[in-house]
Amino acid sequence: MKGIILAGGLGSRLYPLTHATNKHLLPIYDQPMIYYPIATLVNAGIDHIMIVTGGPHAGHFLRVLKNGNHLGIRHLEYAYQESEGGIAEALSLCREFAAGDDVCVILGDNTTDADISGDVESFTDGALLFLARVHDPERFGCPVFDPDDPSSIIEIQEKPSQPPSSYAVTGLYIYDNRVFDYIGRLSPSDRGELEITDVNNWYIRDRALRWTELDGHWSDAGTFESLYRAGRFWAERRAAGVQRADVFSTSET
Repeated sequence: MKGIILAGGLGSRLYPLTHATNKHLLPIYDQPMIYYPIATLVNAGIDHIMIVTGGPHAGHFLRVLKNGNHLGIRHLEYAYQESEGGIAEALSLCREFAAGDDVCVILGDNTTDADISGDVESFTDGALLFLARVHDPERFGCPVFDPDDPSSIIEIQEKPSQPPSSYAVTGLYIYDNRVFDYIGRLSPSDRGELEITDVNNWYIRDRALRWTELDGHWSDAGTFESLYRAGRFWAERRAAGVQRADVFSTSET
């Protein structure tokens, strides 16, 4: 399985911080934000990784990540997203890198201490979405559960004004290689983007989507509030003396 980290965008919700660098290189306590999704993949046994970035600060990743060996990455590639075309468009740039393999996709502003290695090992086909309960599901893709079978999702709604559940689609997904064919069927949304929610709904229509709830802490870091919340969690974790197998020690960086 290949790993893909989507770390493009201008990070406009975090201006003026992102006038200086890419959002995904801002600090989450004592680590660059991008280290957290890298650790999620590497600790799940995924060490062939592509990072999709964009914007005026894309070159900053090379100085921070180099070839990735110091972070447990055996093979690291980069792709450049030229426009703000959406998450699904960014993922489409990875088709040749995937080379027919399954892919584990994570957004570059996701931080979690969950161990997904079992899910990676047991994955066979279709799509697996990782969900988390949140207090603000209207900020995310939000699942609609089948009232007759609560274990089944019948639709994903993108940033609904009236969320149908308290769950968020976290930005961590496992897909088989048909994901690239689904992306090819998409038309831009009202935002002018190719939406990953539409990809997930294609899997639902084909009865090929499963979900699981992340077992552990999860937070995005795309707003000032969530950036602070994520940093506070990891600071408290370090202060408690927890050995951090789920992030990199400062001596390695």
